[in-house]
Amino acid sequence: MSKYEFVKEQIKERLQTGQIRPGGRLPSIREISRQFACSRNTAIRAYADLEREHLIYAVPKSGYYAVLRSSQPDDDQTGWIDFAAASPDPAVMPYKDFQHCLNRAIELYQDQLFSYADPQGFFSLRRALEKHLAGAQVFAAPEQISVVSGAQQALYLLASMPFPNGKSAVLVEQPTYHGMLHALDLLGVTAIGITRSAEGIDLDELERHFRNNHIKFFYTVPRYHNPLGTSYTQAQKKQIARLAAKYDVYLVEDDYLADMETGRKADPIFTYDDSAHTVYIKSFSKIMLPGLRLAAVVLPKAMVEAFRLWKAACDSSTAILSQAALEIYLTCGMYERHAAFVRERYQARMHALREACGRYLPQEIRIDVPDGGIFTRLLLPGQIDSDELAASLRQQQVLVRPVHRCFLRTHPKENGLRISIIRTDEKQVERGMQLLGETVDRFRSQKRPVQTGRAVEWI
Repeated sequence: MSKYEFVKEQIKERLQTGQIRPGGRLPSIREISRQFACSRNTAIRAYADLEREHLIYAVPKSGYYAVLRSSQPDDDQTGWIDFAAASPDPAVMPYKDFQHCLNRAIELYQDQLFSYADPQGFFSLRRALEKHLAGAQVFAAPEQISVVSGAQQALYLLASMPFPNGKSAVLVEQPTYHGMLHALDLLGVTAIGITRSAEGIDLDELERHFRNNHIKFFYTVPRYHNPLGTSYTQAQKKQIARLAAKYDVYLVEDDYLADMETGRKADPIFTYDDSAHTVYIKSFSKIMLPGLRLAAVVLPKAMVEAFRLWKAACDSSTAILSQAALEIYLTCGMYERHAAFVRERYQARMHALREACGRYLPQEIRIDVPDGGIFTRLLLPGQIDSDELAASLRQQQVLVRPVHRCFLRTHPKENGLRISIIRTDEKQVERGMQLLGETVDRFRSQKRPVQTGRAVEWI
């Protein structure tokens, strides 16, 4: 190792361990020369390398300051097994690749990135999305694609705005993504539930809802459902599209895990919709950096202008720098390579979960672990309360999420847990399922049956 490399590594270690805190002033060039018995040129070269790596920055006539955060986490979760998380594993995030795309975006677009932009999204990104979505059998012109600040913003806007059918109620699967339920509740939207199981939904019941209730749209997660982890069959997706056209009900298809698909012919509902009744939402949060808040919405032509107006009233436009960087990330092939890497990693974890469940969980627990995705739902015996079990597991440094939070207040709840593998490795999955099985065994002899109660299902 050369002298300058040694000096550079020593300073980097001080930054990573927190000896030099973020925003803190680094020793001067003269002080570095004295500390390491090196020339001024060596110290300058080491600092220049650290600045190129975005670990420090220079202030003229003042000195150098630290950018890098300490590698020691603010909230130390060492030793915890997290089956509750939904945000991606930091270990698989493409920080360096996306940093390159951000730098390239600034070089290419410069002042375009720092002014007001089209609420519908950066046009060159929408053009790249047209090609990207076509690979998943979602064919739409850039004019039908809107870039939003995360899928949650899209759901909130769709729940708020009027639809061409003039209807007002929203039909949701039960259980479903809690973020959608929260948005509907805050907006005071009439929400109706339809039970979804591992086998899907009752299509006759779906038709009754479409025919008898004033349904604006049906919110569905056909692929790797949150929290169930299951997917609709091709026949079910075709029938849902057919019923939507027949009764003039729109579908809001949340395809948040499209890139995790392991089946070659698992097309979205959008593919089978010949009547332009499907709003398709594609999130990038589970593959990339969720803090970027980027998602794409494909809209029927009749809804494009209304959605654009509601989006403009909400935040004018989604962050342009993030959009431009995503365009480069998609077009240079980085996204597809990283998606394949993440898909393989998460699929291995789901396989480990399936094996561990078979070894450690008692037969009274019902669980069906899918081949892909990140979630599965675990149903508990009647005498075990999911909240009490979650609290007991937390004392053992195992985090889980009860599924009753994924239900409408007016719908019968399930006594179970959502299990996520997105922030666990194979060893943690093994140990976590062992602890869960042991804890369930202790609970079974102590608890009385849990009362789930009854609820109104029709309005």
